[in-house]
Amino acid sequence: MERKKSYIEDVERGIYDIVDQEKHAYIVDKGLTEEIITEISQVKNEPQWMLDFRLKCLKIYKSMPVPMWSADLSELDIENIVHYVKPDAKQSHTWDDVPDYIKNTFERLGIPQAERESLAGVGAQYDSEVIYHSMSEHLARQGVIYMDIDKALIEYEDIIKEYFMTLITPHDHKFAALHGAVWSGGSYVYVPEGVQVDLPLQSYFRLNAKGAGQFEHTLIIVEKGASLHFIEGCSAPKYSVQNLHAGAVELFIREGAKLRYSTIENWSRNMYNLNTKRALVDAHGTIEWISGSFGSKVSMLYPMSILQGAHAKSEFTGVTFASTGQYLDTGMKVIHAAPYTNSTVHAKSISKNGGYAYYRSLLRVLESAHNCKSTVNCESLMLDNFSKSDTLPIIELFNDQVDIGHEAKIGRISDDAIFYMMSRGISEEEAKAMVVRGFVEPISKELPLEYAVELNNLITMELEGTIG
Repeated sequence: MERKKSYIEDVERGIYDIVDQEKHAYIVDKGLTEEIITEISQVKNEPQWMLDFRLKCLKIYKSMPVPMWSADLSELDIENIVHYVKPDAKQSHTWDDVPDYIKNTFERLGIPQAERESLAGVGAQYDSEVIYHSMSEHLARQGVIYMDIDKALIEYEDIIKEYFMTLITPHDHKFAALHGAVWSGGSYVYVPEGVQVDLPLQSYFRLNAKGAGQFEHTLIIVEKGASLHFIEGCSAPKYSVQNLHAGAVELFIREGAKLRYSTIENWSRNMYNLNTKRALVDAHGTIEWISGSFGSKVSMLYPMSILQGAHAKSEFTGVTFASTGQYLDTGMKVIHAAPYTNSTVHAKSISKNGGYAYYRSLLRVLESAHNCKSTVNCESLMLDNFSKSDTLPIIELFNDQVDIGHEAKIGRISDDAIFYMMSRGISEEEAKAMVVRGFVEPISKELPLEYAVELNNLITMELEGTIG
C-alpha cells in the first residue's frame, strides 16, 4: 500500500529571520521617478555622467514590458518599493567600529569568523550601502584592488566608466534597466596580471529594511594569467510585504586567467530575486560558477558565460531548493563565440511541499565556434507529490563541427533507498536528509569548509518537518 504524503509548513529560518531595528541615515520615498533617481545620485555625490546614465536607464525601464515567459510577476509593485536606504553607519575598515546592531547581525551569520579563518578580504553591505570593507595587506602589496564600487567610482572613475554595464546593458531586459537606474553598493575587484589570490574574497549582502530593494553592482576584472575565488553571500529576514533584489554581476576574465564565482543565496520568502550575472572570457581563460539558491518567493536567475576567445572554458555547478510558495526559475546560458571552447553545466534542483523548481538554459554555438564541446546535465529531485519540476533546455547550433551532449533526469526520492537505510536503524527523516545531502554533494565539495557547512545547514533547515 502506498504511504500517504503529508504536507508540512516550513519552519522558521532561525538566525536569517532575525530583524534589526531600522535605523536610517537617509531613505528615499517609495516609487520610481526622475526626482527620486536624481536624489539618489546627489546623495551619493556621483559624477554627472552617472546621473545621466541612471536617467537614461529609467526611460528604458519604463519603455520595456514585464517578462511574461517565466514566473508570475504581476504582484510585484515597483511603485511600492523603496529603492534606496542608507543605513545609519559610516563605512569602516575595522570591525570594532561597525555599529553594534549591524555588527551583531553579521556575527550571527558568521562573517567575522569566516574572515579570520578562510578569507583574504570581506565586504559587508547592509541595505543600500557597504558598511565594512577589508583586505589583507599581502594582496594590496601585489596590486590587488578590492573595494566597494561607490568608492571605486571616485578613485577609479575612468575604469568604472569604461566597464560599467557594458556586459549587462539596460536594453537586456526590464530589470537590468531598473538596476541601471537605482543601483547602489556592491564590489569592485581588480587582480593584476599573473597574481594568484590564494584565499577567497567575499561580499555579503544583507537586506534588513522592510519593503525595500537591494541593487548592488559587482565588477571584477581578472587580468592575464591571474586567478581569484570570489564568494557572494545574500540573506534577508522575512516580512509580510514585498522586497526586491535586482543586482548585477559583470566579470571580465582575460587570457589564461581563472575566476571561480560562488554564490549562496538565502533570501526570505517575500523576496523577488531578479538578479543578472554575466562573464566575458578571453582565450584559454576559465570561469567557474558555483551556485546555491535557497529562499525567495520568486527567482529568475541565469548566469551567462560568453566564451569569446579560443580554448576558453566555462563550468557551472548549481543547486536550487524550492519549498512552500516558491517559484524558482533558474539555469545557465553559454555562448560559444570562438573555436575550441568548452563548457559544462551540472544543475540540480530539489522541490518539496508544493515548491516549483524550473530549470531553463540556453546553449548557443556561433558559426565561428567550430570544434567546441559542451555537456549539459540537469537533475531534479521531488520530495513529495505536491511539488513540481520542469526543464526547458534550448540549444542553438550554427555549425556542425561540435560535440554537444545533454541529459536530464526528473524523479521522486527513492522509496527503496529510504527503506534500505531504515532497515539498518536510520530514521526516515535522517535517511531522506542523507539522500538530499548526497544529491547536492557536488556543490558543497567545491566551497570552502565554512560555506559548505552553511550550505548543509540550510539544507537541514529546509528538510525539517518534511515527511514522505
